[in-house]
Amino acid sequence: MDYSTLKSLKPSKFEDAARGYRVLGDMASQAKDDIERQVTAGMRKSLKGDAVDEAVVQLRNLAANFQYTQVECALIATALNSVAYELRAAKHKLDAAVEDAAAQHFTVHSDGSVSYPAAGDKVDGKVPEGGTVKGSATGDPTRDRDPIDPSADASDIAKALERQASNHHDNPNYGRALAIANRIAQAVHQATQADEKWAPQLRKLKADDDLVVADEDWADAKKDMGGVRRGAKDYLDGTKAPPKGGSPAENAAWWKGLSNDERDAYIALHPAGLGKLDGLPAAVRDEANRTALAETRAEFNLKLEKLDREEPAKYEQKWDNAGQVPVQGEKQVTLAWKAWAKERAEITEPLKGMDAIQDRFDRTGEDGLPEAYLMGFSAEGRGRAILANGNPDDADHVAVYTPGTGASLSNSNGDINRGVNLWKTSQGMTDQNVSTITWIGYGAPPEVFPDANSHTYADNAADEYGQFIDGLNAANKSGSDSHVTAVAHSYGTTVIGAAAQRGDLGVDDVVFAGSPGARVDNAADLDVGKGHVWNEHAEGDDLVNGFGRFSHGGGVSGIDPSDPIFGANQMTTDTEGHSGYWDYDDKKDKPSLSIEHQGRVIVGEYDMVRLKPRDGGSLMSPYWREPQNWGD
Repeated sequence: MDYSTLKSLKPSKFEDAARGYRVLGDMASQAKDDIERQVTAGMRKSLKGDAVDEAVVQLRNLAANFQYTQVECALIATALNSVAYELRAAKHKLDAAVEDAAAQHFTVHSDGSVSYPAAGDKVDGKVPEGGTVKGSATGDPTRDRDPIDPSADASDIAKALERQASNHHDNPNYGRALAIANRIAQAVHQATQADEKWAPQLRKLKADDDLVVADEDWADAKKDMGGVRRGAKDYLDGTKAPPKGGSPAENAAWWKGLSNDERDAYIALHPAGLGKLDGLPAAVRDEANRTALAETRAEFNLKLEKLDREEPAKYEQKWDNAGQVPVQGEKQVTLAWKAWAKERAEITEPLKGMDAIQDRFDRTGEDGLPEAYLMGFSAEGRGRAILANGNPDDADHVAVYTPGTGASLSNSNGDINRGVNLWKTSQGMTDQNVSTITWIGYGAPPEVFPDANSHTYADNAADEYGQFIDGLNAANKSGSDSHVTAVAHSYGTTVIGAAAQRGDLGVDDVVFAGSPGARVDNAADLDVGKGHVWNEHAEGDDLVNGFGRFSHGGGVSGIDPSDPIFGANQMTTDTEGHSGYWDYDDKKDKPSLSIEHQGRVIVGEYDMVRLKPRDGGSLMSPYWREPQNWGD
């Protein structure tokens, strides 16, 4: 870039282009939402069969195109705003230098050189003549190091030499003109660096000329994200970052304080981090996490393709190690194949969870199922998946279901379906808005024994659970008027108890199912008000009668929520075993009594819950209860 180009440059043109791409990205986002939440939902609602399933796949691919367009447009807009920011800074330097030159009656030429008039004391009877100087952005190129101080910066050395030359020049205008010429050269150099940095980066922000968003496209988008993030550092330095370790309320305040451009930049450049922030609107977290999901899924698919191409031989001749002779007619699995299979499982297992999340997206509209919001996602470790049925920010009733031992991204399908069944059950009981959330937001014990007998997993999850609930309350538009219910299964009940020990749970009701112990020995310790702790213990649920009772019961007493002394409302059940509490007959569209009771609590219809008798009480009344157990 030269002086004349920079002089006539208008950085606002880049900002205008950025706004255009942002509008295009918003249109793509709206189109994606319309496809998933209206077109697909409407089709699911009115039609059934294989043809619908195939149509949904096609619509999913179309929605992926719009999502990819949205992501790339956001990156382009951020890049263009960064270009404008850097060029405007250079332009300001240039304009200031040119104004100073005009004020001193110097002339700036089209090549950036500066002419100065004659001035100064006469020498040999003549006033020192004027002249023209050409500036340098980096100083004297022939001097890289000071012989006395090799660590000295070359530009600092050059400036010192220029000052020295100026002090000895007969024309005082020389030094002033040279300083202005250097400022002009530095501005042009700064603009040139911005151009050289961003031109190739912007050229990379393009997609294949086809209608398929392949895994390679998403992998490329993630690389683009990294490139723009590094390049836009100076531009984003002026944007306030999220509060480090901020509370949900602080996160919400930070988000509200950003401009639209700043919000778009954060979603585009930090989707994984933004999607984790409790307190942000569900729609924002959903958009960020869907981008993280698409990019992670593509990354895992590409790894799997590469691994499958490199599959080693599975079998080899079996040897008798003692006799060092081959065993005729027998083969054994090679060590190389075992290692390969282990690595493959580490890829395919999380992909099952990602497929389950996508399957839930595709089910929107099925039997009236609302749109899904991905409020948390990670494939690190055992993975995380937080999925809401309906927008919790708009809901009058919100239920958060926390699963127990074995819960992870890989096997999230069952827990996601339990959240769906909870929504179908509870929404059918009210004309108000209900949102049910599957919260696999903690590292659950991998196995029943010995892992589930440790309360460490619950202790580690307590703060995360509390933050999430606080975030729901901060983002909900009705504020304290929303009704929040904590629903937990098995070891998940231990998590709720551990969270209650840390402070106010922030919920109105607690529902336990198959609890091995909740770390407290009395319902009052859960701090949700008298009569607002509910428990279900089904026939044949023997898993909760083992070591868990003594590991997770209150103190050393081994009390769990199914004990009368605990003080919970003991709800009747019609399911058996440890995993049937969320049974729902889809063919008959009928919930089991176990999940129906949970739904009644979720929507606040407490009087419709049938309780078990206490101390020889009678079940003559279908809705038997002790009135003194109920609270406001």
